[in-house]
Amino acid sequence: MAIPFTINIPEERLAAIRAKVSAYDWGQLPDTGGWKSGVGISDLRRLVRYWDQAYDWRQVEKRLNQLPHFTTQIEGECIHFIHVHGDSSKPPLLLLHGWPGSFIEFEHLLEPLAACGHDVIVPSLPGFAFSTPITGVIGPRRAAELMNGLMGQLFGQSRYIVQGGDWGSGIAGWLAHDFAPALLGIHLNMADLLAQGTIATTPEERDFVARRDVLLDWETGYNHEQETRPQTLGVAMADSPVGAAAWILEKFGKWADLPRNAEGDPDIWSTFGEEQLLTNIMLYVATSSFITATWMYHGKRLEGSGKFPAGTYITVPTGFAAFRDPVFIPPPRSFVEKTFNIVHWTEMACGGHFAAWEQPQLMLDDLRSFVARITE
Repeated sequence: MAIPFTINIPEERLAAIRAKVSAYDWGQLPDTGGWKSGVGISDLRRLVRYWDQAYDWRQVEKRLNQLPHFTTQIEGECIHFIHVHGDSSKPPLLLLHGWPGSFIEFEHLLEPLAACGHDVIVPSLPGFAFSTPITGVIGPRRAAELMNGLMGQLFGQSRYIVQGGDWGSGIAGWLAHDFAPALLGIHLNMADLLAQGTIATTPEERDFVARRDVLLDWETGYNHEQETRPQTLGVAMADSPVGAAAWILEKFGKWADLPRNAEGDPDIWSTFGEEQLLTNIMLYVATSSFITATWMYHGKRLEGSGKFPAGTYITVPTGFAAFRDPVFIPPPRSFVEKTFNIVHWTEMACGGHFAAWEQPQLMLDDLRSFVARITE
């Protein structure tokens, strides 16, 4: 049974975070310059200065608590979610975030989608934010089982639609693989979960694979660490709010579709504000969920769920919004069609990895178009 939930971080936890933020010793941090070897120190200092001098979690908490929050138990796991009611004239929608995002990525989509008639469900993934504590390591395939359990608890046998990027796309894929009869369709803005052994067969596909492999070699060290040694990483991150902020801020600077200078450094402030970024960071730091959020990567390795089995073809109708993610670059449609039943495809002019946050109207319009295609 779902229970109404109110966010209320203990004051002693907030005081401990403030003290560590204020005491961070910048003199111990050499700077290689810009973003070429990791997070830009000047941008991090700007964010931390705001955190120390201006950020008001209690005001943010008050705003977030205006949303309809709930928690429930699914197969022994605590799951937090937002549920905005529509008039049930349209199918339920399950919106899934990834790492290092959170449920707040979808804030601007909630009311418009509910106004269209959808019941809109936005969970915190297992181990993230308020979906804690969890009983142990959970990977994306197990997370899909839990998400299907949540939707079954809320809507019985009613079929539903899933939207996801990052982990959300992988979980949506496993939902379509393992629970196809429960779904009307899935809408993705990332497509790295494909059938094992998918081969590039056209010049466009081969060019994509070559570019992808170079990017991933440079940009996914975090993935290997979180996949193989999340506990060791967590020791440092649990002790350092500024360290956790740097680890997360780097991904926003590298993965979002941002203007860049001649050296390739991002103008992160052109799209994101300090309060916005810090609220997302606090959903890891204040909730002490940074470590358990990284367990999804470890779970992927333990499950072997980074690829579908060879020969898999997902028959569930699939839409893809090809946003301009600069790291996890969108594949050619023909490459994705080797694994998915693509019925809707949109090449986006702007917006990157955090699409629902960067370009909420584009995401909203594309999701509406996909829903219309598969339901009318």
